[in-house]
Amino acid sequence: MDETELARLFEEHRGRLRAVAYRMLGSLSEADDAVQETWLRLARTDIAEVSNLGGWLTTVVGRICLNMLRSRGTRAELPLDTHLPDPVVSPAEGVGPEDQALLADAVGLALLVVLNTLNPAERLAFVLHDMFAVAFDEIALIVDRTPAATRQLASRARRRVQESAPEPDADLARQREVVDAFFAASRAGDFDALVAVLDPDVVLRADGGAGRPAFSAIIRGGVAVASQAKTAKQLAPYVKHALINGTPGAVIAPRDQVVSIMSFVVRGGLITEIHVLGDPHRLRALDLAAWLD
Repeated sequence: MDETELARLFEEHRGRLRAVAYRMLGSLSEADDAVQETWLRLARTDIAEVSNLGGWLTTVVGRICLNMLRSRGTRAELPLDTHLPDPVVSPAEGVGPEDQALLADAVGLALLVVLNTLNPAERLAFVLHDMFAVAFDEIALIVDRTPAATRQLASRARRRVQESAPEPDADLARQREVVDAFFAASRAGDFDALVAVLDPDVVLRADGGAGRPAFSAIIRGGVAVASQAKTAKQLAPYVKHALINGTPGAVIAPRDQVVSIMSFVVRGGLITEIHVLGDPHRLRALDLAAWLD
Protein backbone atom coordinates (compact mmCIF):
# COMPACT_ATOMS: atom_id res chain seq x y z
CA MET A 1 0.00 0.00 0.00
CA ASP A 2 1.38 3.42 -0.92
CA GLU A 3 1.70 6.26 1.57
CA THR A 4 -1.22 8.22 0.11
CA GLU A 5 -3.64 5.36 0.66
CA LEU A 6 -2.21 4.70 4.12
CA ALA A 7 -2.69 8.37 5.03
CA ARG A 8 -6.28 8.24 3.82
CA LEU A 9 -7.00 5.24 6.02
CA PHE A 10 -5.36 6.94 8.98
CA GLU A 11 -7.46 10.09 8.54
CA GLU A 12 -10.60 7.97 8.91
CA HIS A 13 -9.47 7.18 12.45
CA ARG A 14 -7.89 10.52 13.42
CA GLY A 15 -10.98 11.87 15.23
CA ARG A 16 -11.28 8.79 17.44
CA LEU A 17 -7.55 8.75 18.18
CA ARG A 18 -7.55 12.43 19.18
CA ALA A 19 -10.57 11.79 21.42
CA VAL A 20 -8.72 8.94 23.16
CA ALA A 21 -5.59 11.05 23.60
CA TYR A 22 -7.50 14.08 24.93
CA ARG A 23 -9.21 11.97 27.60
CA MET A 24 -5.90 10.37 28.51
CA LEU A 25 -3.80 13.54 28.64
CA GLY A 26 -6.20 16.46 29.21
CA SER A 27 -4.01 18.51 26.87
CA LEU A 28 -4.96 19.38 23.30
CA SER A 29 -1.38 19.94 22.16
CA GLU A 30 -0.13 16.72 23.76
CA ALA A 31 -3.10 14.85 22.27
CA ASP A 32 -2.08 16.08 18.82
CA ASP A 33 1.51 15.00 19.52
CA ALA A 34 0.29 11.52 20.49
CA VAL A 35 -1.78 11.23 17.32
CA GLN A 36 1.18 12.33 15.20
CA GLU A 37 3.41 9.74 16.86
CA THR A 38 0.75 7.11 16.15
CA TRP A 39 0.87 8.03 12.47
CA LEU A 40 4.67 7.75 12.43
CA ARG A 41 4.49 4.28 13.95
CA LEU A 42 1.87 3.23 11.42
CA ALA A 43 4.06 4.48 8.59
CA ARG A 44 6.85 2.18 9.83
CA THR A 45 4.55 -0.85 10.10
CA ASP A 46 3.68 -3.47 7.53
CA ILE A 47 -0.09 -2.94 7.42
CA ALA A 48 -0.56 -6.39 5.90
CA GLU A 49 0.18 -7.76 9.36
CA VAL A 50 -2.62 -5.65 10.95
CA SER A 51 -5.98 -7.42 10.90
CA ASN A 52 -7.97 -4.66 12.67
CA LEU A 53 -6.55 -1.23 11.87
CA GLY A 54 -8.89 0.72 14.16
CA GLY A 55 -8.13 -1.51 17.13
CA TRP A 56 -4.41 -1.45 16.40
CA LEU A 57 -4.34 2.35 16.21
CA THR A 58 -6.35 2.73 19.42
CA THR A 59 -3.95 0.39 21.22
CA VAL A 60 -0.92 2.27 19.90
CA VAL A 61 -2.20 5.72 20.86
CA GLY A 62 -3.17 4.36 24.28
CA ARG A 63 0.36 3.03 24.82
CA ILE A 64 1.88 6.34 23.71
CA CYS A 65 -0.37 8.30 26.08
CA LEU A 66 0.45 5.93 28.94
CA ASN A 67 4.16 6.56 28.42
CA MET A 68 3.56 10.31 28.26
CA LEU A 69 1.62 10.22 31.55
CA ARG A 70 4.34 8.19 33.23
CA SER A 71 6.98 10.60 31.97
CA ARG A 72 4.91 13.52 33.24
CA GLY A 73 4.81 11.88 36.67
CA THR A 74 8.61 11.72 36.91
CA ARG A 75 9.22 15.40 36.19
CA ALA A 76 10.70 17.47 38.96
CA GLU A 77 8.16 20.24 38.45
CA LEU A 78 5.02 18.45 39.63
CA PRO A 79 1.74 20.09 38.54
CA LEU A 80 -0.20 22.16 41.03
CA ASP A 81 -3.35 20.78 42.59
CA THR A 82 -5.15 23.56 40.76
CA HIS A 83 -3.94 22.52 37.30
CA LEU A 84 -6.88 22.36 34.91
CA PRO A 85 -7.12 20.36 31.67
CA ASP A 86 -7.26 22.23 28.39
CA PRO A 87 -10.82 23.37 27.65
CA VAL A 88 -12.56 22.87 24.33
CA VAL A 89 -14.17 26.25 23.58
CA SER A 90 -17.12 26.41 21.18
CA PRO A 91 -19.69 29.07 20.22
CA ALA A 92 -22.68 29.33 22.55
CA GLU A 93 -24.92 28.22 19.65
CA GLY A 94 -23.44 24.73 19.62
CA VAL A 95 -20.38 22.52 19.31
CA GLY A 96 -18.93 22.43 15.79
CA PRO A 97 -18.52 19.18 13.86
CA GLU A 98 -14.75 19.21 14.37
CA ASP A 99 -15.26 18.93 18.14
CA GLN A 100 -18.14 16.44 18.15
CA ALA A 101 -15.92 13.37 18.42
CA LEU A 102 -13.65 15.08 20.91
CA LEU A 103 -16.53 15.79 23.29
CA ALA A 104 -18.67 12.68 22.84
CA ASP A 105 -19.82 11.07 26.09
CA ALA A 106 -20.06 14.47 27.81
CA VAL A 107 -16.37 14.93 28.52
CA GLY A 108 -16.60 17.99 30.73
CA LEU A 109 -13.72 19.62 32.57
CA ALA A 110 -15.06 18.18 35.85
CA LEU A 111 -14.56 14.65 34.51
CA LEU A 112 -11.08 15.47 33.22
CA VAL A 113 -10.16 16.96 36.61
CA VAL A 114 -11.09 13.64 38.23
CA LEU A 115 -9.20 11.67 35.58
CA ASN A 116 -6.12 13.72 36.50
CA THR A 117 -6.27 12.21 40.01
CA LEU A 118 -5.98 8.63 38.69
CA ASN A 119 -2.68 6.88 38.23
CA PRO A 120 -1.71 6.33 34.57
CA ALA A 121 -2.73 2.65 34.45
CA GLU A 122 -6.13 3.36 36.04
CA ARG A 123 -6.75 6.20 33.63
CA LEU A 124 -5.87 4.07 30.62
CA ALA A 125 -8.05 1.17 31.73
CA PHE A 126 -11.04 3.44 32.39
CA VAL A 127 -10.71 5.50 29.22
CA LEU A 128 -10.16 2.61 26.84
CA HIS A 129 -12.73 0.25 28.36
CA ASP A 130 -15.51 2.51 29.63
CA MET A 131 -15.31 5.17 26.93
CA PHE A 132 -14.09 3.24 23.89
CA ALA A 133 -15.18 -0.35 24.62
CA VAL A 134 -11.70 -1.85 24.29
CA ALA A 135 -11.56 -5.36 25.77
CA PHE A 136 -9.67 -5.91 29.01
CA ASP A 137 -7.55 -8.58 27.30
CA GLU A 138 -6.18 -5.91 24.94
CA ILE A 139 -5.71 -3.28 27.65
CA ALA A 140 -3.88 -5.82 29.81
CA LEU A 141 -1.15 -6.10 27.17
CA ILE A 142 -0.56 -2.34 27.33
CA VAL A 143 -0.35 -2.05 31.13
CA ASP A 144 1.45 -5.39 31.56
CA ARG A 145 -1.18 -6.78 33.94
CA THR A 146 -3.52 -9.75 33.85
CA PRO A 147 -7.02 -9.11 32.44
CA ALA A 148 -8.44 -9.57 35.96
CA ALA A 149 -6.04 -6.99 37.40
CA THR A 150 -6.84 -4.64 34.54
CA ARG A 151 -10.54 -5.01 35.28
CA GLN A 152 -9.82 -3.94 38.87
CA LEU A 153 -7.95 -0.88 37.62
CA ALA A 154 -10.98 0.21 35.63
CA SER A 155 -13.32 -0.58 38.53
CA ARG A 156 -11.35 1.63 40.96
CA ALA A 157 -11.26 4.43 38.41
CA ARG A 158 -15.00 4.09 37.74
CA ARG A 159 -15.82 4.40 41.44
CA ARG A 160 -13.71 7.55 41.69
CA VAL A 161 -15.44 9.08 38.68
CA GLN A 162 -18.92 8.21 39.94
CA GLU A 163 -18.17 9.68 43.37
CA SER A 164 -16.44 12.85 42.21
CA ALA A 165 -17.88 13.71 38.79
CA PRO A 166 -21.63 13.02 38.75
CA GLU A 167 -23.59 14.07 35.69
CA PRO A 168 -24.64 17.75 35.36
CA ASP A 169 -28.27 18.69 34.75
CA ALA A 170 -29.44 17.53 31.34
CA ASP A 171 -31.25 20.75 30.33
CA LEU A 172 -28.64 22.92 28.64
CA ALA A 173 -30.96 25.95 28.52
CA ARG A 174 -31.58 25.73 32.26
CA GLN A 175 -27.84 25.45 32.87
CA ARG A 176 -27.35 28.64 30.88
CA GLU A 177 -30.01 30.42 32.95
CA VAL A 178 -28.18 29.53 36.16
CA VAL A 179 -24.81 30.63 34.76
CA ASP A 180 -26.33 33.89 33.47
CA ALA A 181 -27.81 34.51 36.94
CA PHE A 182 -24.34 34.05 38.41
CA PHE A 183 -22.82 36.66 36.08
CA ALA A 184 -25.72 39.07 36.60
CA ALA A 185 -25.28 38.86 40.36
CA SER A 186 -21.51 39.28 40.01
CA ARG A 187 -21.96 42.32 37.77
CA ALA A 188 -24.34 43.88 40.30
CA GLY A 189 -22.16 42.97 43.25
CA ASP A 190 -25.20 41.23 44.78
CA PHE A 191 -23.75 38.87 47.37
CA ASP A 192 -27.08 37.29 48.36
CA ALA A 193 -27.98 36.58 44.74
CA LEU A 194 -24.59 34.96 44.21
CA VAL A 195 -25.05 32.70 47.22
CA ALA A 196 -28.52 31.77 45.96
CA VAL A 197 -27.19 30.22 42.72
CA LEU A 198 -24.27 28.41 44.37
CA ASP A 199 -24.43 25.01 45.99
CA PRO A 200 -23.34 25.31 49.65
CA ASP A 201 -20.48 22.91 48.88
CA VAL A 202 -19.45 24.53 45.60
CA VAL A 203 -15.76 24.25 44.63
CA LEU A 204 -13.92 26.86 42.55
CA ARG A 205 -10.60 25.87 40.96
CA ALA A 206 -8.49 28.62 39.46
CA ASP A 207 -5.38 27.80 37.41
CA GLY A 208 -3.20 30.85 36.89
CA GLY A 209 -0.32 28.92 35.37
CA ALA A 210 3.17 27.95 36.40
CA GLY A 211 5.01 30.61 38.37
CA ARG A 212 1.80 32.51 39.21
CA PRO A 213 0.73 31.03 42.57
CA ALA A 214 -1.18 34.18 43.48
CA PHE A 215 -3.60 33.47 40.62
CA SER A 216 -4.11 29.78 41.48
CA ALA A 217 -6.41 28.57 44.23
CA ILE A 218 -9.06 26.12 45.33
CA ILE A 219 -11.96 27.83 47.11
CA ARG A 220 -14.71 25.82 48.78
CA GLY A 221 -18.15 26.79 50.01
CA GLY A 222 -20.88 29.08 48.74
CA VAL A 223 -20.01 32.07 50.94
CA ALA A 224 -16.30 31.97 50.09
CA VAL A 225 -16.91 31.56 46.35
CA ALA A 226 -19.55 34.33 46.35
CA SER A 227 -17.09 36.66 48.06
CA GLN A 228 -14.48 35.91 45.43
CA ALA A 229 -16.95 36.38 42.57
CA LYS A 230 -18.14 39.69 43.98
CA THR A 231 -14.59 41.06 43.99
CA ALA A 232 -14.24 40.21 40.27
CA LYS A 233 -17.31 42.19 39.21
CA GLN A 234 -15.16 44.60 37.16
CA LEU A 235 -14.67 41.77 34.63
CA ALA A 236 -18.37 40.93 34.34
CA PRO A 237 -19.04 43.41 31.46
CA TYR A 238 -16.51 41.51 29.34
CA VAL A 239 -18.19 38.11 29.63
CA LYS A 240 -18.77 36.43 26.27
CA HIS A 241 -21.03 33.38 26.21
CA ALA A 242 -19.42 30.14 25.08
CA LEU A 243 -19.71 26.41 25.45
CA ILE A 244 -16.83 24.95 27.40
CA ASN A 245 -16.58 21.23 26.74
CA GLY A 246 -20.20 21.30 25.67
CA THR A 247 -21.64 23.06 28.72
CA PRO A 248 -22.40 26.77 29.34
CA GLY A 249 -19.41 28.88 30.26
CA ALA A 250 -17.70 32.07 29.24
CA VAL A 251 -14.63 33.66 27.74
CA ILE A 252 -13.56 36.81 29.61
CA ALA A 253 -11.95 39.20 27.14
CA PRO A 254 -11.49 42.85 28.13
CA ARG A 255 -9.78 45.14 25.64
CA ASP A 256 -9.35 42.40 23.01
CA GLN A 257 -7.36 40.19 25.35
CA VAL A 258 -8.61 36.87 26.71
CA VAL A 259 -7.74 36.83 30.41
CA SER A 260 -9.67 33.73 31.49
CA ILE A 261 -12.03 30.96 30.50
CA MET A 262 -14.73 29.88 32.94
CA SER A 263 -16.69 26.65 32.95
CA PHE A 264 -19.48 25.59 35.30
CA VAL A 265 -21.10 22.42 36.53
CA VAL A 266 -24.82 22.85 37.29
CA ARG A 267 -26.57 20.12 39.24
CA GLY A 268 -29.97 20.38 40.85
CA GLY A 269 -30.31 23.93 39.53
CA LEU A 270 -27.24 25.13 41.46
CA ILE A 271 -23.60 25.66 40.52
CA THR A 272 -21.52 22.92 42.13
CA GLU A 273 -18.16 23.53 40.42
CA ILE A 274 -16.46 26.46 38.73
CA HIS A 275 -13.24 26.09 36.75
CA VAL A 276 -11.22 29.17 35.82
CA LEU A 277 -8.26 28.92 33.45
CA GLY A 278 -6.20 32.10 33.61
CA ASP A 279 -2.82 30.78 32.46
CA PRO A 280 -1.66 33.36 29.85
CA HIS A 281 0.63 30.88 28.08
CA ARG A 282 -2.07 28.25 27.64
CA LEU A 283 -4.72 30.82 26.71
CA ARG A 284 -2.50 32.08 23.89
CA ALA A 285 -2.16 28.52 22.61
CA LEU A 286 -5.92 28.13 22.21
CA ASP A 287 -7.77 29.38 19.12
CA LEU A 288 -9.81 32.18 20.69
CA ALA A 289 -9.77 34.79 17.92
CA ALA A 290 -13.55 34.56 17.53
CA TRP A 291 -13.98 36.10 21.00
CA LEU A 292 -11.84 39.15 20.26
CA ASP A 293 -14.02 41.83 18.74
